[in-house]
Amino acid sequence: MVANRACIAHPLAFPYRSQVTMTDNQLRDAALSAKAWPYEEARRLLKRYANGAPAKGHVLFETGYGPSGLPHIGTFNEVLRTTMVRHAFATLSDIPTRLIAFSDDMDGLRKVPDNVPNKAMLAEHLGKPLTRIPDPFGKYESFAHHNNAMLRQFLDRFGFDYEFASSTDYYEGGRFDDALKNVLRNYQGIMDVMLPTLRAERQATYSPVLPVSPKSGVVLQVPVEVLDAETGMIAFVDEGERIEQTILGGKAKLQWKVDWAMRWVALGVDYEMAGKDLIDSVIQSSKIARVLGGRPPEGFNYEMFLDEKGEKISKSKGNGLSLDQWLTYGPDESLAFYIYREPKKAKALHMGVIPRAVDDYWQFRANYANQPVEQRLGNPVHHIHNGEPPAETLPVTFGLLLNLVGVMGEASKEQVWGYLANYVPDATPEKHPALDALIGYALAYGRDFIAPTLVRRAPVGVEVAALRRLDAELAALAADTAAEDIQNIVYEIGKTGGFDELRDWFKALYETLLGSSQGPRMGSFIALYGIANSRALIADALARAE
Repeated sequence: MVANRACIAHPLAFPYRSQVTMTDNQLRDAALSAKAWPYEEARRLLKRYANGAPAKGHVLFETGYGPSGLPHIGTFNEVLRTTMVRHAFATLSDIPTRLIAFSDDMDGLRKVPDNVPNKAMLAEHLGKPLTRIPDPFGKYESFAHHNNAMLRQFLDRFGFDYEFASSTDYYEGGRFDDALKNVLRNYQGIMDVMLPTLRAERQATYSPVLPVSPKSGVVLQVPVEVLDAETGMIAFVDEGERIEQTILGGKAKLQWKVDWAMRWVALGVDYEMAGKDLIDSVIQSSKIARVLGGRPPEGFNYEMFLDEKGEKISKSKGNGLSLDQWLTYGPDESLAFYIYREPKKAKALHMGVIPRAVDDYWQFRANYANQPVEQRLGNPVHHIHNGEPPAETLPVTFGLLLNLVGVMGEASKEQVWGYLANYVPDATPEKHPALDALIGYALAYGRDFIAPTLVRRAPVGVEVAALRRLDAELAALAADTAAEDIQNIVYEIGKTGGFDELRDWFKALYETLLGSSQGPRMGSFIALYGIANSRALIADALARAE
């Protein structure tokens, strides 16, 4: 299950080396003081090896995955953010780097996830290592093998440069044997770290080592006695019987805080980030790493993604968005943009955030070309595209496309392109491939989330006269009148139409013409939708007022 793989071609393509050579002193000098968080992290990591490369010859980045549930965006988030730090480090240093995506698949299954089939079957295997539980999907040799495959599929989809590692393979294959013996040698020191953090009843049964029962196959939470650290022998009670058993060869695993620390030391991990909910675990694992004679990795704690209810996204619950759900309604880059920004701020992750993420991404991308190098290094698209964002820009916003498909109802890409001809000179999918893709996302999002919510109300009071005035003004315009000229007319009507505030006029336009409480610049929308079609919307609205 361990695989080395090369980076595959993809629009985001996350190679481990910067695409700008280290001879570019301007870039390197700017990176040394850039305030973007990946560069701040990279500089901290650079100080770890101020005197040159470590003895192992590379800097090791690690991300962890618990395959007790299906991968979700939070899993992807950690690999993406770590890769951004890795890229920033490559800008500052020529020390080679590696990234390991480590699956904790020796863990015992503690509860049955909500979002999988064959729950009754899984319930019969509670407590067993995840690689020794049948796959409820019936596709792989175990539940962990299935979920590990799902993890690798979506990491591969984005072209990450990584090495997959399986805890089971490392335990059973002897990769951790020396490290496990070291745990037994330092057993009491580890207990001294952990026991003060536990409740009295847990202290009585706690052990850093979890033997796998030879009777039931369950990962046991029982006290153990160290018999011989050099051979890995321990003793424990299993169903009333004293058992003497080695901890090597997959016959045991470690409590996860101890496991985490052991792995850091055994592999020489230099950088690993973790969620804010694991701050205490990072502290305890760092202490244990020092007991084992190692140095804890660098890293920072990011805030968690929340679902619409404000609850933490969980693999076992399956709440929040899946990767496939986001990518049904928004492009890859929009997801990467959302993940990049403000990693230490809790953010909601639901369908409603996608449109804004799409437009914000494109706005930052449009700004990139004209920015000095210092500002480019703080621009999210620099980190999303490794300093090489594509040149194509958008002639319309995603929000404007959503408003268009909202009033069109059932529509095809071809029909949307027909409207775009009113707004974009020589508009074709061939000249604007990114826009063509966005039209597909807009049609899907509009169909599933906008159309069911649209309710166009009747205009009231001063709104009626203002709409009649707007209709008359539009009737006098040429079909190809510029969006800005139309916007000026709309704006003037709002200022002189008797509204308490100008925003009341725009809100009335959105609610009566578009059926939404929010909307685009109306000048842009009317130019895109067409003056004749926009007048038809106004006529329908005025008819509802009668």
